[in-house]
Amino acid sequence: MAVTFKKYHGLGNDYLVYDCIKNTYELTPKRARMICDRHFGVGSDGILVGPYFEEDGIHVKIYNPDGSMAEESGNGIRIFARYLKDNDYVQKKHFVLHTDRGSVEVTYLNENGSRLRASMGKLNFFSDEIPVTGPRREVINEEMEFGGNTYKTTCVSIGIPHCVIPMDEISREKVCSIGKFSEDAPCFPNRMNTLIMKPIDEYNIAIEIHERGAGYTLASGSGSCAAAGVAYRLGLASNKMTVHMPGGELQVEIEEDGEVLMTGDVGYVGTTTLGYEFLAKLRVLE
Repeated sequence: MAVTFKKYHGLGNDYLVYDCIKNTYELTPKRARMICDRHFGVGSDGILVGPYFEEDGIHVKIYNPDGSMAEESGNGIRIFARYLKDNDYVQKKHFVLHTDRGSVEVTYLNENGSRLRASMGKLNFFSDEIPVTGPRREVINEEMEFGGNTYKTTCVSIGIPHCVIPMDEISREKVCSIGKFSEDAPCFPNRMNTLIMKPIDEYNIAIEIHERGAGYTLASGSGSCAAAGVAYRLGLASNKMTVHMPGGELQVEIEEDGEVLMTGDVGYVGTTTLGYEFLAKLRVLE
């Protein structure tokens, strides 16, 4: 029984697509974690499983590299939409993709589907809906302590929780030093994605990213939307901006009602077929 994956990346944020129609092997959290391992497995920032065809349309499930499930992924949405077009599951220019977080409107912006726009939902700064512990309030510019250091932090959900910390200078080392404490901080009951953000000018910001269940990543679609939303809310940027990340750039637009539109590219890497030795190791896992 052959088990195959298609590998794509969104600005260096790489995912494996597991087609549940063309494959019959059962994925589990432990198996997903081993497959995502960059030393002993195929290596990826997660696995996109689908398409599941239901009455309301096409659904996708998303594994983080630690085997946990993600409600949504901005890069993952664009990648899976590209896969659907590549494999003739979708022929229309516009369609709706369903995740565990909700529905996302996707638009193909070129013929081969490598550039896409996705409507990512509305920004939510309220503590009980992110969630952040404590009384209900908008979590904006609050002092929070991570690893013995205090930071002015704004928290926001766009289906996935993010904390955003504006800084004059940002780096991989800085976000990782904060993220290892903030991801599982007691004030974040569902764990937290951590972004440090440098405002550049009215139309540009730069971010570094530490994702829950994944660690440091080169790019994040939902993270870009969250950081852009925070920059706009704090008056650091306009409602249309380019978000610069180590893996590349995304264009983000925040509409008057808080809806966020994200535009970016997706690249196809290739096909991976799991070997019999590796499959034997997976079979012993639950």
